[in-house]
Amino acid sequence: MSTTTERSTGSGAPSVTAPITRKKRWGPGSIWSFVAWVAGIAFFFPVLWMVITGFKQEADAYTATPKIFFTPTLDQYRGVLESGIGTTLLNSAFATVVSTILVLLLGVPAAFALSLRPVKKTQDVLFFFISTKMLPVVAAIVPLYVIVGDIGLLDNIWALIILYTAMNLPIAVWMMRSFFLEVPSELLEAASMDGASLWTSVREVILPLVSPGIAATSLICVIFSWNEFFFAVNLTAVQAQTIPVYLVGFITGQGLYWAQLSAAATFAALPVVLAGWFAQNKLVRGLSFGAIK
Repeated sequence: MSTTTERSTGSGAPSVTAPITRKKRWGPGSIWSFVAWVAGIAFFFPVLWMVITGFKQEADAYTATPKIFFTPTLDQYRGVLESGIGTTLLNSAFATVVSTILVLLLGVPAAFALSLRPVKKTQDVLFFFISTKMLPVVAAIVPLYVIVGDIGLLDNIWALIILYTAMNLPIAVWMMRSFFLEVPSELLEAASMDGASLWTSVREVILPLVSPGIAATSLICVIFSWNEFFFAVNLTAVQAQTIPVYLVGFITGQGLYWAQLSAAATFAALPVVLAGWFAQNKLVRGLSFGAIK
């Protein structure tokens, strides 16, 4: 930033304009901004390196010293597409989308009932929901396997949908309840005085206000369902194989295929990254919902 000043000469000559340059100083905000950029790059670098490794040959990827300069190739991505990753992506997408919809259909009314329309012994109900997350999944896999086998859902995508719904429902109820608690109860009273029914009040008044929270809850459920591995590897084989189980196939007795694994992992991460990118505005608002009043 520069300003000008006028200096007058003693002989009555016209004034001379001299620029004065002010140096921009670094303040606390600039320092924290720099730290934030460094932290962001550090967190993003493994993802970037994964994408870059997918463009390498196996000889270039499997080196003790990372190879920065190489000849890019699409062989790994082409090979992954030809190996049948599309079927596993569709399985994961179907299980994730359907289970997330079921979680919202069940969790939003439950959270509403436990916040703006509380029921008796609300705290007991909340503790019951969260207590289902305290049991290690490895302790429940044997009875689950027996039950799923008896009802004929082994290697069936609907078994994963049911389990993913049960897995994410407690988290969704707790998250959505915190969002509903930030909505003034006077809004429902005002809507009822205007003659609106409960369903109309919820649909036209409450849900638009908590839509950022619904987006944040949905994305959390999508991430958990998409990345779930334990149930998928034990209850599926071929027909209902999901993308995390597919990625394990690149770990063989001969070693790791780093370039192919990186290419497949890029395809696996892309849907979730795109979902977060498109929902980022509502996601930021949802995660900060109620923080500033």
